[in-house]
Amino acid sequence: MYNWYRNPSPMNPRIVYSTWGDVNGDGILDHVYLTGVITPDSPFTQKITLMIQDGRTGMTQQVPLKSDAGYNPTLFLGDFTGDGIKDILISINSGGSGGITYYYVYSDVMNTPRLLFDYEIFNDAYKYDVTYKDHYKVEVVNTTERTRYLIDISDRGKDYLSEIYDKNGKLKAPIEGWVNPLSGLYPVDFDGDGVYDLFGFQKIAGRYNADSLGYVQSTLYWDKRQFNLLDQYVAIFGSKK
Repeated sequence: MYNWYRNPSPMNPRIVYSTWGDVNGDGILDHVYLTGVITPDSPFTQKITLMIQDGRTGMTQQVPLKSDAGYNPTLFLGDFTGDGIKDILISINSGGSGGITYYYVYSDVMNTPRLLFDYEIFNDAYKYDVTYKDHYKVEVVNTTERTRYLIDISDRGKDYLSEIYDKNGKLKAPIEGWVNPLSGLYPVDFDGDGVYDLFGFQKIAGRYNADSLGYVQSTLYWDKRQFNLLDQYVAIFGSKK
């Protein structure tokens, strides 16, 4: 995989990421690439578009993206559905302070683009409550799946805790945090069978976005129709003894 650029005019779309792989299932490598309009003197890219050139016929398909502006657009080709044909994972960094990233997965079997994963649908599918509790605990509840996690924040430091708790470990006032949208989504072949799952990361924020308490980690698998949640964990940061 490599990056390359052409068309010197800043108003013309350029190829911003390019790779090769058989994505239509005919056994011939296809050229899969992203084009976009580069902002002068900035890495910000607009009008990012998926392009798929059939390796056998040379015909090119253009697939517009709903969220088509951001930074560092990249591609990954891998089989997510188990049909032996590579699918297309697109990632675009939003550039926001929360590290939110846009992700799409497309299939192009028989030269028919099909959206398999949309980051907005995933972000909307699972709702969370993040609530500070007495005695230096934070409760994270996936209200969609009805699963509960408890984070111990007793090692966060005296200054941090004294703003939130009294000397008896009781909350001075109610505090609600939140779970951010996806900031990472990675292809992982957990079983070693050549079929990739999606491994997603969402930051858990406390009193403000930089007050990170850990991450919700979600494993998604393809069930022949859509990506479903296989399992979910909460990962926390370690502290020095």
